Amino acid sequence: MGKLKKYKMKTHSSSKTRFWITGTGKIMRRKLGVNNMRRKKRGETLRQMTGKVAVSPHVVKRLRRLMPYA
Repeated sequence: MGKLKKYKMKTHSSSKTRFWITGTGKIMRRKLGVNNMRRKKRGETLRQMTGKVAVSPHVVKRLRRLMPYA
């Protein structure tokens, strides 16, 4: 018998679709409130909501646990 294999951790499925890891290791997320009442919002407001934002530092530790191989 050879060596026993160690357990592998599973990546959280919804986290891998909702968050992006940059080349420098920062975790990015989508801006909030884009789809809710979109027709009432000004075009300027909608343009400000495009793009991604860095995740708050206190949430990063939790996300690293959910995505161990990212």
